[in-house]
Amino acid sequence: MSITLYQLDGCPYCEKVADRLDELDVEYETVWTEALHSGRDEVKRVSGQRGVPVLVDEERGVTMPESERILEFAEKSYA
Repeated sequence: MSITLYQLDGCPYCEKVADRLDELDVEYETVWTEALHSGRDEVKRVSGQRGVPVLVDEERGVTMPESERILEFAEKSYA
């Protein structure tokens, strides 16, 4: 799968992104992250920061944090 979404369970920003990707019928893999920022080493490795959500689209060469940016990208790329 070329699209991965790093999320935290119960994060409203993550849920907003996941819901929109589902509405757009985008297939993606979810990687659930730790609640503590200090436990988010994989998120830091792929994005350079520890916040979620983070979208990684390998096919398009995009790694993007911040829900609003991800939503804008999704509308332009997957709609």
